[in-house]
Amino acid sequence: MLPTIKIGDTDVTRLIVGGNPFSGNSHVSAALDNEMMDYFTTETIKKTLRDCLAHGVNTMQLRADRHIMRMIRELYAEGVKLNWIAQTASEILPFETNVRSARACDSAGIYLHGTLTDRLFKEKKYGEIKDKLNVIRETGAAVGLGTHMPAVIEYAEEHGLDLDFYMASVYNLSKEDRVSSAITGLANEDERFDDADRPLMYEMIRAAKKPCLAFKILASSRNCQSAETVEAAFKEAYANIKPTDGVIVGMFPKYSDQVRQNCEIVKKILKQ
Repeated sequence: MLPTIKIGDTDVTRLIVGGNPFSGNSHVSAALDNEMMDYFTTETIKKTLRDCLAHGVNTMQLRADRHIMRMIRELYAEGVKLNWIAQTASEILPFETNVRSARACDSAGIYLHGTLTDRLFKEKKYGEIKDKLNVIRETGAAVGLGTHMPAVIEYAEEHGLDLDFYMASVYNLSKEDRVSSAITGLANEDERFDDADRPLMYEMIRAAKKPCLAFKILASSRNCQSAETVEAAFKEAYANIKPTDGVIVGMFPKYSDQVRQNCEIVKKILKQ
């Protein structure tokens, strides 16, 4: 098992497998979205998750939509148990129903989807953010706040929002107003991945008192030109987060064994 941190009361590995590829959300193009959806049958998703567990990853971060929750129920029924950190699914309303369904599917933590958080923050609807975090708190799951904006974490820390962890994108995709592809039905294309964003978010992660889970460290495959660029991104991430923080990466093992490769890199970095 890879080294672990605490998210709420749960021991989660400092490398977590992300779910965007499983849901066909590449943040690159419609063509890659479709390729991911065609590749990731339910059985292929479950195999990838079994491989993650075999290589020392004990936690998955996946959407709380019907497709994913059905897959998780099958996975657990087959005796494969990974901790689940659930992202609220913005297309499923009411919000309370989505959160309760995720908790009923044994999620260890639930977090407010970063795209929704950022929209509410920019609209100054701080009370609505607090209300949604309270809904999660009432379930007994660890409470998370997702964001692409360092200012959101700064606000949450200054105002003492009731939460247990942050989901922090190292690229600020919310510089421009955006809507989840699950709502628009359109691929996330032509998004701006600005390298100048990374040091700003890493600085905020280090300053945050609560654990942070850094994501998009590979810029949704843009930093995957070679094995060297992948390793460099992991090294930068772990060098710039706290010992109580972790990293989330999506894995698409169609062309190479990304699960093994990523785990080997992280074990080397963390000396395991």
